[in-house]
Amino acid sequence: MKRFHVHVHVEDLAQSVAFYSKLFGAEPTRLESDYAKWMLDDPRINFAISTRGGKPGVDHLGFQTDNAEELAELKARAQAADMALFDEGQTTCCYAQSEKHWVTDPQGVAWEHFRTLATIPVFSEKAAQSEAGGVCCAPTTRGKPVGTAVKRSSSCC
Repeated sequence: MKRFHVHVHVEDLAQSVAFYSKLFGAEPTRLESDYAKWMLDDPRINFAISTRGGKPGVDHLGFQTDNAEELAELKARAQAADMALFDEGQTTCCYAQSEKHWVTDPQGVAWEHFRTLATIPVFSEKAAQSEAGGVCCAPTTRGKPVGTAVKRSSSCC
């Protein structure tokens, strides 16, 4: 079964964790110094916040799948929507190893479709290897559907 995904940039993680914990009636299932995630079943959502990336607000939306078949179904739907697709394949971001692809809607909202393969101890293995800083999912142009550039979100997952 698929799970809706929302990733929001926040300025103050502790304040936001306190707010969302009360709003959801649950503590985060993953909490790091720059990131928190709630895996809720009612409603079925993967809600993540982080201090990484761009200005505060919704960074991207998406769907998390439980298996490769569901991810392939979402990929086919994205391609049928006449949107350019950026297929990252297996990658690491948001303290997880995942398989994912991205599309951008006509308004420029990034959509991430992914399945989580494993958890990892760092936000991104790429960022951990590059001690120069940088975000694992820096914005990138990924195609051009009907005049709209396809972009990866500024913080993945």
